Amino acid sequence: MTPDERAFGAEIASGRFLAGVARGKWRLFSVECPVLVISVSAREATAFRCRFECQNYPETPPTARPWDSQRNAPAAPEHWPKGTGRVAAVFRPDWKGGSALYLPCDRLSIDGHSNWRTEYPSMIWNPDRGITQYLEIVHELLTSRDYLPPTVSPT
Repeated sequence: MTPDERAFGAEIASGRFLAGVARGKWRLFSVECPVLVISVSAREATAFRCRFECQNYPETPPTARPWDSQRNAPAAPEHWPKGTGRVAAVFRPDWKGGSALYLPCDRLSIDGHSNWRTEYPSMIWNPDRGITQYLEIVHELLTSRDYLPPTVSPT
């Protein structure tokens, strides 16, 4: 078993992760190290699957994007969460070609944003908080007033 696999196993068995599952915040869809697909709940009984690439986890932050599990491919832009304010700022299919969420805890998005370390210190990747940190941020956005329920069903 690789170090990534051990870290994933410990993470998905942790109380923090399982508490989110028990509260209906997210659900593990699949694990194929170093990739996790997790469904994150939103308002209106909607959920969005995100594919997390977690090479060198947990020392290196993961990167995530909305995922279409039926096609086993990135979700089309019309299937991304929509909203105003913070939701519109984070769920940007135009950002890096839709390869990452625009968040301070995302491996691809933190590059070039050194100002985020002081502007959003609670959202900077913390290996001790693990994937649960990222999931909490996404869930909070998807249940916020900035989130708009989809007109097209997410995949």
